[in-house]
Amino acid sequence: MRVIGTVGMPGSGKSEAAAVAEELGVPVVIMGDVIRQECRDRGLDPAEHHGRIAQALREENGPGAIAERSLPIIRDHLEDSDVVLVDGIRSGVEVEQFREAFDGAFTLVEVYAPYDLRRERIEGRGRPGDVEGETLAEREERERGFGMDEAIEAADVRVENAGSLEEFHERVTELLTEEVGDPPADAEAEVGES
Repeated sequence: MRVIGTVGMPGSGKSEAAAVAEELGVPVVIMGDVIRQECRDRGLDPAEHHGRIAQALREENGPGAIAERSLPIIRDHLEDSDVVLVDGIRSGVEVEQFREAFDGAFTLVEVYAPYDLRRERIEGRGRPGDVEGETLAEREERERGFGMDEAIEAADVRVENAGSLEEFHERVTELLTEEVGDPPADAEAEVGES
């Protein structure tokens, strides 16, 4: 059993890493889906209220609220799969919850890309949750308020996403293959440790 969590600033490539996992047949639990569902439960549009509801959930139920709601979903997937990828960890508290819940079976991966490249990606993707009028700097400040820096510092492995999409997909595939089966002899060197 392996649970692999991803952490990284907006636009770094966490969703791309999740797409690679899905292509490999690895179940993906997107923590943002918990927030989107809460928006719908409250009669709000997730595209407009995602950040506000993420903050509200943490204020109402503690800093680990979203991780706590994700745990049963992860455990359900582990009944049918040896590995699950958890997309979108935002705080050190969430990291600790996953480490406690899955003991030595949890690996945290930082997905990293430089600021200017992330801004360019976000401006070009037009994805729900990318709030119009909110700058990347404002979004990062909100993420840091959740404890993102602490979560990034806790990462076991860093995967850089500043080159081609193909290179990034190869690095993520190597990491997932390492976690799923026998690691290539130089997998850690290729992926890089933080």
